[in-house]
Amino acid sequence: MEGNPHPVPRTVEEVFSDFRGRRAGLIKALTSDVQKFYQECDPEKENLCLYGLPNEAWEVNLPVEEVPPELPEPALGINFARDGMQEKDWLSLVAVHSDSWLLAVAFYFGARFGFGKNERKRLFQMINDLPTIFEVVTGNAKQPKDQSAPHNNSSKNKSSGKSRQSELPQSKGVKMSPLPKEEEESGEEEEEDDEQGATCGACGDNYGADEFWICCDVCERWFHGKCVKITPAKAEHIKQYKCPGCSSKRARV
Repeated sequence: MEGNPHPVPRTVEEVFSDFRGRRAGLIKALTSDVQKFYQECDPEKENLCLYGLPNEAWEVNLPVEEVPPELPEPALGINFARDGMQEKDWLSLVAVHSDSWLLAVAFYFGARFGFGKNERKRLFQMINDLPTIFEVVTGNAKQPKDQSAPHNNSSKNKSSGKSRQSELPQSKGVKMSPLPKEEEESGEEEEEDDEQGATCGACGDNYGADEFWICCDVCERWFHGKCVKITPAKAEHIKQYKCPGCSSKRARV
């Protein structure tokens, strides 16, 4: 538990310095000091929290007894989950909660000392320039700088999808599980025939080139997007689509 012997930050720069110090301590606990941290999180003990301190130190301790606490508190009971999951997953979970706690503390100071819109925006931009603890712990700390690469890939995928759709007389139906690269060309004609003769598994109407369709990856039946409440935008984020019928079957099993 933090006794708060450190000076209370009052400006954007001071709050960011406090944030950076606490963040450094938490990263140390979850990386270079991970064995010591692991040992201190004994599941046999009471609810424990991981605290990052402004002087770049860290400690595992019981939560403060004061209610409400002077500062936002970290996630409670991190020690109880230690032996119930793989170590890397447990550390990632603690990292995510640590990121949330750091933001809560920083913006608590901002609210307490009346930061305005521009000050809050500037504080967040300063924080956002740093990799999150989760990114550091999982080895993805450089990911924000490389976002252009996956973004370009996604744009290429979209363009190739459009050209493929144009071969299917302006069909908007896209099966959500992509074909393996070596099978894609040979499978296009077969998929075109399947779509042209398809009927909606929900309403029974025939395939229409001016409507959005989606195929279930389990039963391989086609559906109007409107019949299963899936929009083209929503479909972009579905890796494997299961129709309502297949989803309910799995739930009953």
